[in-house]
Amino acid sequence: MQVRYGGPNTLHSYTCNRLATDYGGAYCQYLPGEPVDAFVSQWVLTALAPAALALSLEATAHLEQERRALDQLWHQRLERAAYEAERAARHYRLIEPEHRLVARQLAKDWEDALLTHRQLQEDYARFVQAQPPLLSRAEREAIEQLAQNIPALWHAPTTTMAERKEIVRQIMQRVIVAGAGRSERLQITIEWVGGGRTAGLTTRPISQIAHLSDYPRLCERIQTLAQEGYNITQITEYLDQEGFRSPKHARPFSRQSVIELMRRLEVHQSRRYRRPPLQEHEWWLSDLQRELGKSNSTLHQWRKRGWLHARWHDHSKRWVAWADEDELQRLKQRCAVPAGEVSRHMWLEAQRSYPTEGPPVTELS
Repeated sequence: MQVRYGGPNTLHSYTCNRLATDYGGAYCQYLPGEPVDAFVSQWVLTALAPAALALSLEATAHLEQERRALDQLWHQRLERAAYEAERAARHYRLIEPEHRLVARQLAKDWEDALLTHRQLQEDYARFVQAQPPLLSRAEREAIEQLAQNIPALWHAPTTTMAERKEIVRQIMQRVIVAGAGRSERLQITIEWVGGGRTAGLTTRPISQIAHLSDYPRLCERIQTLAQEGYNITQITEYLDQEGFRSPKHARPFSRQSVIELMRRLEVHQSRRYRRPPLQEHEWWLSDLQRELGKSNSTLHQWRKRGWLHARWHDHSKRWVAWADEDELQRLKQRCAVPAGEVSRHMWLEAQRSYPTEGPPVTELS
């Protein structure tokens, strides 16, 4: 069986050893790193929570040891500079007075060595002021607070993926991921160093909604809500409240996704309430649209241009058109005329409105 990992910058890229499935035969499975990383990170933080005090003490000792090592390096540099200055002084004192050129060079070397030693002493004084060998009380309290807030350290942008992997290697031996067929469910088992196992379920993104583990229940719920007369918006809200999630991003279903799923299932909504009655020769735009075979946008365009008599229905918050037999025939004749022909007649009428001759000229006396 082939397993395609989500990328190298993930925790599971080295801990995931195999992917088991319930199906017979081999096929390529997509195993993204995000759900496995989230599951592993959650249990890493849970395992490290009791060790907060030990971690703070270890971090404090490590920092103090580091600072002592740096202080020792500074002392070695200072001893080396003092030795070079003393050596240059001895060479200058041993030179014969008649060797003036050599004495002049040795004096310069002595002066340079003294200057280097003095500069190192000043640099060391600034280093000790900025980072004393022992941690201050405020620094110790800051380390304790950080150690108690391990999740902040784990998710901090300064914590690299290599450091997270090193922590995982210290406490986990192996992570086994078992896929439940082609569904979104993943059974993850963590084998800890020193023995013990932790198992749990998580989800992964999949490409097809039909592979969801609760797909039959989802279809049944949508059909039930549609038969009870709920609209698309209400169905979407109910699915969100009942915990149904999309297959790709594990987010609530969008309104468009519900519409597409209902179209695929051939689910039609039943109206819970009848539409309010209209006056004589009045039409709902949806009914007039089916009668004329025109789109909804075309009817609204006619309404705005005054080619369609319509009024706003306050109760249903929709437009209502008026069309008796004669008006309906006129609208059907307009539907038979190409759209370009109407624009052409409008342009010709506009041209006829312009005067053929120029404006009268008034002579100035």
